[in-house]
Amino acid sequence: MVDAAQEMDSIYRLQRHIYDASRKYYLLGRDGMLDALNPPPGGTVLEIGCGTGRNLILASGRYPAAQLYGIDVSAVMLETAQASVAKAGLSHCIRFAQADASKLDTQADFGIAAFDRVFVSYALSMIPPWREALEQAYSVVRPGGSLHIVDFGEQQRLPVMFRSGLRAWLRRFSVHPRAELEAEVRKLAEANGAHATFTRPFRDYACRAEIRKPAAPTR
Repeated sequence: MVDAAQEMDSIYRLQRHIYDASRKYYLLGRDGMLDALNPPPGGTVLEIGCGTGRNLILASGRYPAAQLYGIDVSAVMLETAQASVAKAGLSHCIRFAQADASKLDTQADFGIAAFDRVFVSYALSMIPPWREALEQAYSVVRPGGSLHIVDFGEQQRLPVMFRSGLRAWLRRFSVHPRAELEAEVRKLAEANGAHATFTRPFRDYACRAEIRKPAAPTR
């Protein structure tokens, strides 16, 4: 985790101060994903790769009865997230921990082994062991709960010059859209008897996935 944390800290030590203002123009689909979470009353929601805390603050407005949690590998991003949550007066319902998404231990971090909703917003494209992170995210979904993902798509239905320029710019921030994400989502769901959906909104600029974990058997 040390190497990953240092890399993210170096990228976002200054960027974090303008992150939310700039990213709203091209991290498309985040708010739609938040609308789809719909946790049960008093439910638990975990964001993996929570960054500045922007998504969790908005989720709290949508679901005021929920208990919200966020993990990120970057200490400087978490510093900004804590400050933003405190400023919004939401420290009572949003908690953070520094953690590696590919090696989750939410029981140690929060005293919670599984969550009603888990979501990952534009983070798998920044995590080198992203398949492990995907599996870990699903592993902490409570039976009957769901995992939600939004990230960059393949942009195959967009102009070639736009796609090439975007990819070059994203690489400056160690962002790499995952061409195999849909296949991995469907494989993970099939292996666990879960139901998966995968869509490519905004002409494949973005992609959204949802995996619903089967409910625990009743006796």
